[in-house]
Parts: sequence; C-alpha cells; structure tokens
Amino acid sequence: MLTRPIPSSGEQLPVIGCGTWQTFDVGPDAAARAPLQDVLGAMFEAGGSLIDSSPMYGRSEGVVGDLLAARGGRERPFMATKVWTRGREAGIQQMEQSAKLMQADPLDLIQIHNLLDWQVHLKTLREWKQQGRVRYIGITHHQAGGHADLAAIMRSEALDFVQFNYALDDRAAEDALLPLAADRGIAVLINRPLGQGGLLRKLSGVKLPAFASELGCTNWSELALKYLLANTAVTCIIPATRQKAHMASNCAAGNGALPDSKMCAEIVKAAGV
Repeated sequence: MLTRPIPSSGEQLPVIGCGTWQTFDVGPDAAARAPLQDVLGAMFEAGGSLIDSSPMYGRSEGVVGDLLAARGGRERPFMATKVWTRGREAGIQQMEQSAKLMQADPLDLIQIHNLLDWQVHLKTLREWKQQGRVRYIGITHHQAGGHADLAAIMRSEALDFVQFNYALDDRAAEDALLPLAADRGIAVLINRPLGQGGLLRKLSGVKLPAFASELGCTNWSELALKYLLANTAVTCIIPATRQKAHMASNCAAGNGALPDSKMCAEIVKAAGV
C-alpha cells in the first residue's frame, strides 16, 4: 500500500485505514464480532494500519480494543480516537476511558470531535502530547457546514491532524481545506469517502469507464477512492465497513497508479456528480 508522511513528524502512514462509525458498534456476541476481525485482518494484510473511533460511536472503541487484543499483538496499528464532551475534567476522564477501552498506551492520535469545546480540549491535548500520553493531536468535523470553522482553527493553531468529509460527490474540501492543510503542514484524514454508501448507490447503474482499468480499478468504490488520493494533501482515507471483501476492495485503491488532473476530471464526468 502507498504511504504518505505525517507532515509534523515525517512518519509514514498507509493511505487507507478503517473507520468504525456504526460498523463496530456491536455487542460481545462472537458471531457479531467475527466479521469485524476479518475486516481488520484484511486491512492489515493489505498494509493498512490506522483505525479511527470515537466515544460517540457506541461500543466501537471497546470492540476495537478487544479484537486487537485477540490478535495477540501481531500488528502495530495506528490508534486514533476523539474527545467528545464539554469541560476539561470530563474530557480527561473520557480520553482516559478511551485509552483503556482501546487498550492503547499511548494513543497515537486524539482528535476533538466536531470541534466540541475545542479550546478547552486543545489545551489538554497539548499537555498530554508533551507528557507522552498521546503522539498526535487534531480536530474533526463531518459536514461541509463545519469547514469554515475548521479552516479558522487550522490557520490559528498548530495541529498534527485534521479530519473532514470528502467524496467524489462531496468535493467542497477541494476549495479551501485541502490547500490549507498542505500549506500549514497538517495531515488529513478523510471521513465519509463513499458518502456512507450513498455515493455507491448513486453509481450502481453507472457504467465503470474503460480507463478505470489503467488504474487497476475493478469497481466504482476503488475508482472513487483513487480520485481522493489523487490530491496529495490527503494523508489517509478511513471508510467504514462490516465486510471483509469491501475492506479488501478499499485497500486496493491504495495500490498502484493514481489519476492525474485530466483523468480526475474524466472520473467526475463519468460519474455524473
């Protein structure tokens, strides 16, 4: 899998990771968890490492921690989660709980989820980073309506990561956020890269263009993810899935050639979005 550097450190990060929104929010039943273990296995086998979660995602953090523990430390995942509450003490308690649930010490990345009480939590995160309790810090939002606020913070604060929505049919991030991240040296995680499945539903009856084979793509999912990776400001894309085959397909987008600007325009035209 292709890797890209985290600008603040130079550490290389594989370009496809695993999101956990809804998909990893399951109970202790082994039958419910087995497919998720297969998803993680497919990602690791393909060379991926980043797993992104949040306290907002129900039981996902604990499920991730349990599944990784069951793997016996065979891989070194990049563990990312978020703080999503108000107040300094509540934030500290939540982050400590996240580290316990994900069984990660230190956590690789903690992000301020949807900018909730971001000034308070950013101060704490900087203290934690200095103390070695977290390796990287960042901010997130999942809607275009939050882009202006993200941009303002990116301009004024020193951050390692920013996470936001970007997809073939949701390209607002191209206008300001992606160029700004590149200019400020901030790593970019992409959420909702397939519109939570909405993009693929739109494209279900659209013929895959012939030139997709030049990029090694066999379906719209791979082509849509390669479109996002064509922007060099994108560090890692984190689609969520419960299916091993979908994870393997997502990871395939992180291999081989990427489209140039001319081909990107042709992808948008072929998709009709």
